[in-house]
This record gives sequence, C-alpha cells and structure tokens, in this order.
Amino acid sequence: MRLKKTNLKTLQIKKPIIRHVVKTTKSKTIIFKKEIIQYLDTNGYLSWSSRERKYIILGTNSPKNGLMQCPECKLGELMVIRSRTTRKRFMGCSNFYGGCKASSPLLQKARLRATKLPCDVCKWPMIIFRYSRNQKWTKQCGNFNCESRKTKPST
Repeated sequence: MRLKKTNLKTLQIKKPIIRHVVKTTKSKTIIFKKEIIQYLDTNGYLSWSSRERKYIILGTNSPKNGLMQCPECKLGELMVIRSRTTRKRFMGCSNFYGGCKASSPLLQKARLRATKLPCDVCKWPMIIFRYSRNQKWTKQCGNFNCESRKTKPST
C-alpha cells in the first residue's frame, strides 16, 4: 500500500471588525433608568412629545393655554383649538385622546376672546365676540348646547 502525502495548509481566520458600537457603562445606564422612571405613569406608559421636545406621561394633559377644567371628564382642560384640516376654530377638551368628546363650535368670522369665567348654567367658559369695530363686545356661553344660549321667545 502506498501512502499519499497530503499538504495541510494553515488558514488564518480574520476576526470581523465591529464598528459603531456604543459602550454603555453601568453608571450611565443607572442614571438613564432613573431619568425615565420618573416619567412613567401608573400603567408604565411613556410618550415623547416632539412639540415640547421632552418625555410626557400618556393620559395626563396639562396644557399651558387651557381655560378651565372640563366639566364632562374632569381630567382635561377646555381650550380654543383650530382644526388643521378645515382651519375652523372650536372649543374642545385637551383629554380628547383619553376619550372625552366635549367640544363646541365657535364663531368663525367674529373677533373672539375666550374668558376664564364659567357659565352659570353649564360651567363652560364664557366668550366675548364682535363682528366689527362698530359693534359692542357681546358675551355668551362657549357651549353651543347651553340653555343660556338658546333664544328666548318674544311675548
């Protein structure tokens, strides 16, 4: 029997070069974890607000320009909002995404100011408006379905 000679070559395997690896240390992750935990709500939800450029808790709406507490849900605040699609003004609750459907249309062509004074009947904010400079400011309730806003029958 004849033996065959085999040439064995040694292969050198190169380790892949790993780039763009973020090395996190234990102290940095603990600081980041503490920072995020303070923004979690009771259910553990967290949301990034691109407008305010910070983390906010979902379900809590504390707007800066709210007029008064919503009389229907008691969580959000009533505020004057302009629709992005129709460009019309209306008064609505800031807790809309939380399920509150309190809203009321506002006058579109009038000069309008919303006050923080509540209506005696429905507790919505009162609005003052006028159509031209010659008119006096007129006060009425911001709620379209309020009893104080209904026209009284003439006798």
